[in-house]
Order: sequence, then C-alpha cells, then structure tokens
Amino acid sequence: MRNKGTGLIFLGLLLIAAALFLTAYNLYDEQRAEQSALQVIDRLEDYLPSEVPTEASTEPIVEQAPMPSDAPDYVLCPDVEMPVETINGMDYIGVLQIPSLELELPIASEWNYPNLKTAPCRYSGSAYLNNLILCGHNYTSHFGNLKNLCEGDIATFTDMDGNVFTYKMMERETLNPTDIEGMESGNWDLTLFTCTVGGQSRVTIRFELLQDSIIIFETRKIPGQRIF
Repeated sequence: MRNKGTGLIFLGLLLIAAALFLTAYNLYDEQRAEQSALQVIDRLEDYLPSEVPTEASTEPIVEQAPMPSDAPDYVLCPDVEMPVETINGMDYIGVLQIPSLELELPIASEWNYPNLKTAPCRYSGSAYLNNLILCGHNYTSHFGNLKNLCEGDIATFTDMDGNVFTYKMMERETLNPTDIEGMESGNWDLTLFTCTVGGQSRVTIRFELLQDSIIIFETRKIPGQRIF
C-alpha cells in the first residue's frame, strides 16, 4: 500500500510539473509571437496611414463612385497581384489594424504553420477583389480576441503601396475546422478567423468594405485550399 501511495504521489507531481511547463511554454510562445509581429511592424511603419478610422462614417453611401484619372493600378486591374515586402525571408502583403482591440499586425502573403508563428496570414483572396480571408493563431497579441469584436467595429488593411481599405464588422460565425465551403461562402469583403482554445472550432468574423473608402468593383472568389 505504501509503494502504491508513493507511486500515486509521484504521478501527481509529474502531472503538476507538466502543467507548469505547458503554462510556461504558452506564456513564452505568446510573448515571442508578440515581439515577432512588433519587429515586422517597425520595418513596415512607412506604409501605415497617419490616422486610422475608429468608427463607421455617417455619410450616405454612394452606390458607384466615378473613376478618377489617378486611380490606383488595382482599381484599373483588380486581378493584379498584391505587392509584397520581404522581411527576414517572409513576404508580407500589408498591415491590419483593429482600433477597438488595439491591434496592429503585419499580414504574411501565404499561410503555413511556420508563418503563423510570426504573424497572421492571407488564407485566400485579395483586398483588390473584395474577398480577402486572413487567418491567425489565437495568441492574445494576434487573433485571440476576435471574439470580443462587436458589430460596427472598424478594421483597416493597408497594402504595400499604401492603399487603405476600411471595413466594418457585420457578423460573427463559429465554424467547424473542416468547413472550407462555409469559410469561403458569402460575399464578404474581409474575413478574419482563428481557432478556439483546443482547436474544436473556428471563430470567424465577417466585414463589409465601407463603400466611400475606395472605388467599388465586382467581387470575385479565389478558391482556398483548406482551413488550418
């Protein structure tokens, strides 16, 4: 009995040690992810706008804006690839800002697990085609607080040419990890998603482009590969 009791105590101590180690690692990984993103933002600060909208405009929405003579290239040719800036071997397409969450994050051009350890990534689509989908880990400093967004909250995306796209949050969804069709469904201009703790589902936030922020063009879809 004494040996059995000693074994149980030893097992309990091992479990406590494992839990402490996991907690310490998660804290370390959270801080590492935050610092990695900040270092990239410092390199990209020249591309950021001087002011970021914090609420939706109350001005009437215009159905179709006239084409200005100095329109950006993406307006004349929406199929153009989004420009990238390479930092430490990773390509970035721009910077996402969400004032209500005090977030300012670089966005990697392509998603994979190593890239997600540094910054949120483009899952599919383009800001120029009004179908941009961004994914990120649930680090608090990345997409971990998406669940706290409220309808009407503003997000901006600034590309590497300095073009600013302003969006308003419209809807929150919870999707299964394998629901690729659901993730890509709907005519949403911007979608952000991250996994819940444990990875059982995906918190998905849908946005509409504020039509008075850029010229409007037809939305098209680019097929994604799979949800991470």
